[in-house]
Amino acid sequence: MEGTSFLRNRYWVLRHGKSIPNERGLIVSSMENGTRPEFKLASEGVNQAELAGKLFQKELETSSILLENVRICYSPFSRTSHTAKVVANVLNLPFQGSQCKMMEDLRERFFGPSFELQSHNKYAEIWDADEKDPIARPKGGESVKDVACRLARAMAVIESECRGCAILVVSHGDTLQILQSLLNAANQHKDSTYVELESRLEAVQVAPILSEHRKYSLLTGELRAVI
Repeated sequence: MEGTSFLRNRYWVLRHGKSIPNERGLIVSSMENGTRPEFKLASEGVNQAELAGKLFQKELETSSILLENVRICYSPFSRTSHTAKVVANVLNLPFQGSQCKMMEDLRERFFGPSFELQSHNKYAEIWDADEKDPIARPKGGESVKDVACRLARAMAVIESECRGCAILVVSHGDTLQILQSLLNAANQHKDSTYVELESRLEAVQVAPILSEHRKYSLLTGELRAVI
């Protein structure tokens, strides 16, 4: 996706490191539970976040990107804020400074009360439903389309505040799958009618694109250049 002109910045995504909910095999997707301190990274996840930080640092050096042009945008959940803090420490960026920004719109997809704190095995049920209809919501939860809408909003904020920066988005599996689906589709959208970012991202929020978000899945602690 090199040479993209519809965005002002370059983007990397990072799924949080292995968390305590991952170790326990639990779905933790609500804000109430996700921000609880006991649901931060497991020790293995801290190691994954450190490795991701070092890899990101190498990519910045390879691309001759100055540290002053780096921004870390992260979900408010404990496992993502913990990951972002570890990466910031690796880069020697002050986590409470202006280069690190918590964004609520980057939070985990809420799968609904019937899935909350249930076994990870139930993800298969969610993803099967997504493939059939990404617009339909799990009962009391968010659809793929719902998450896409708030991610488009987050992108608009980042793009309005930053120019010529390297943006690291630290978030969750489903959230980042959906974000990559949007950005890849928007990058390929050649219709000159949709020049503005918001218009492009809105135009690609259609079932055939959203239903395939799983093909952009990430492992815990996995860093990936997007644009």
